[in-house]
Amino acid sequence: MAAIYNAEIQFHSGEQEMHKLFKIPNRDNPTAPLLTPYAANLLVQSPIIALGTLDGEGKPWTTILGGESGFSQPVAQSIIGLNTTVERVHDPVISAIFGDKVNGEIIKETETGRMISALAIDLEHRKRVKLYGHMVAGALSATEDGIGNVQLVVKIEQSLGNCPKYLNKKRIRPCVPRPTLVTTELPLPKEATELLTKADLFFISSSNHESDMDTNIRGGPPGFLRILENDEQGLALVWPEYSGNRLYQTLGNLRETPQAGLTIPDFDTGDVIYVTGTTQILVGKSASGLIAHTNLAVKLQVKALRFVSSGLAFRGEAGEPSPYNPPVRYLSIEDSRTLGEGQNTQAALISKDILSPTIARLRFRVSDPAKSTWKSGQYVALSFQDELDMGYSHMRDNAPRSLNDDFLRTFTVSSRDDGSGEFDITIRNVGVVTDFLFKQNVRSGLEVSLQGFGGDFYIEQNDERIAFVAGGVGVTPLLAQAQDLNLRLLTFYWTVKADDLGFVKDTFDRNSELARSAKLYVTGAINHQRELWRELESSGAILENRRLVASDLSRDEALKWYLCTSPALRTVLLGWLTGKQSFYEDFNY
Repeated sequence: MAAIYNAEIQFHSGEQEMHKLFKIPNRDNPTAPLLTPYAANLLVQSPIIALGTLDGEGKPWTTILGGESGFSQPVAQSIIGLNTTVERVHDPVISAIFGDKVNGEIIKETETGRMISALAIDLEHRKRVKLYGHMVAGALSATEDGIGNVQLVVKIEQSLGNCPKYLNKKRIRPCVPRPTLVTTELPLPKEATELLTKADLFFISSSNHESDMDTNIRGGPPGFLRILENDEQGLALVWPEYSGNRLYQTLGNLRETPQAGLTIPDFDTGDVIYVTGTTQILVGKSASGLIAHTNLAVKLQVKALRFVSSGLAFRGEAGEPSPYNPPVRYLSIEDSRTLGEGQNTQAALISKDILSPTIARLRFRVSDPAKSTWKSGQYVALSFQDELDMGYSHMRDNAPRSLNDDFLRTFTVSSRDDGSGEFDITIRNVGVVTDFLFKQNVRSGLEVSLQGFGGDFYIEQNDERIAFVAGGVGVTPLLAQAQDLNLRLLTFYWTVKADDLGFVKDTFDRNSELARSAKLYVTGAINHQRELWRELESSGAILENRRLVASDLSRDEALKWYLCTSPALRTVLLGWLTGKQSFYEDFNY
C-alpha cells in the first residue's frame, strides 16, 4: 500500500511562475513533508551526499560529503545523522556551519536551526533523493592537518525521489583528502578550467529566500558546462537546462532568489571547485542566442570561489554515460557557425534520388532566394521540429536522446549556388531526421524551416597541388567546389563501402574529370557489385578493394590536405600527415 501524507507542500511563487511560463498543467507537488521510507533507504545506500547551506552573508554554497555507503543514517523519525571525514579548512559549507570550532564541541541549533538541503545519490545505480530540513546539532573534530571528522544531525522536512536521467554512472570509493587551496582569485588557472570543461556533472544549491532550499545535480556529456568568461573582471558559467520532470524546483528558487552555489568535482584527482554567484534564467531567444540549440539555460556570474586540490574524501571510477545525454551545445562566441533564429524562410523538397541503400541526394527550393544565398563549401541548417517533435515526455527509453532533440540539422550543401534558389544535400540514413527524409514522397509537398547557411570549409588551390581525403558522404564539400578547381592538380582519395558504389558511379557520371583524379578504396565484398566495379574501372579512377593505408599517402607531394571523414579516421590521417598542412571539416555544430 502506498503511503499517504496529509500535509501537502505547495509550489511557491517562483515555481508557479516557471510553470506558467512553460504552460505546465496544474498538478500537486509530489514532495513529501517528511523522510519517506524510500528516502531513508536510499540515504543509507548512497556513498556520497551533496549538501547545501547559506553562509553568513546569505550566499548559497554546496559541498559533497562521504565516500562509502553507511555514513548517513536515519536516527529517529525524519531525523538523519552524518558521520564522515571532511576537508575542514576550505570547504565553504563546513566553514559556514562550524566556523573555527574544530575541537569536537557540539553545536546545538536554537529555534528552527540552519537550513540544510541535500541530495543523497548513488551514481553507480543512478538513484537519487532530495532532502531538505534544519540542522539540529553538529560537531567537527580536527584529525589531521586540514582534515577533520564531522557529525551532523538534521531534521528532514521534505524529501523527493528524482529520476535517473542525465546521471553518468560512477563507482565511488573513499580516499583521504590532502587539501591545498590553489586559488580564490580570478582568472581561474588552466588546471581549473580543464576541470570545468571535462566535468560531466555538478551539484547546485539554491534557496527561496530564507524559507526553503534545494540541492540537486546537473549532468550531461563532458563539456556541457561552458565558460562564458574567465578574466580579472569576472567568471561566468553557462549550462543548458535539459528536459526534466517539469517541477522547476531549482529554477523556481532562482526565479525568486537569483543566486546559486555550485560544486564541480574531479572524480579522478579529488580536486574540486566551489563557486557561488548570481544567476540569470535564459528562455527562448535569449538562451539560443547564447548557447546553440537551447531554449532554456542558466548563466551564473561568480561572486566568490575556491579551487582546492585533493579536497574530496572520495574518488569515482567512470562507468556508462547516461543514454539521455544530448550532444554538447556550444556558446555562440565559441563557434562562429552557430546560427541565429530562423528567417521565416522555407525549403521545399522537389526531388530525391536514392544512390545506394543508405545514401540519397535531395534537392530543395528556397521560398525566398534573395534572403538565402550560400557559398560552395558551406552547410545549410534545416529545422524538422514541426514534423518530428513528439512533444513533452518525461522519459523516453526507446529513444532517450530525442527528449533534448531540437530536430535542427546541418548538412553540407553538395551543389553550387547557380542563382536558381535550389540546392542539393547528399545524406546517409543514420538517424531519425535522415530516415524521415529517406521515406519522404516528393509529391507530399514537404516544406521545412530554413534556419540559414554557414561554415567555411573552402578548398583553396592557387594553382598548387592539393589532396582531398573523403570518407563516404564526406565528399560533399568537394562536389560543391569541384567546378572551381583545377582537377589536374588534385588527388582525390575516397574511402567507401562496397554497398555505396552506386553513389560513386553517380558522382563520376556527373563529373567525369573528378573520376580521373580519384583513388578509390572500397571496403567489403564486391560480389554483387561486379558490374558497377567494371564500369568504374573504365571511368579513369584507380580502384582498390582494401582499406586506405599510410603508404598510399606517403608519396603524395600535395602542399595542402583537406580531410572530410569520420573523427576516428581523421585522427589516423592527421597522424599519417604529421608535418603537412592539413584542413578538416569539424562536425561539432
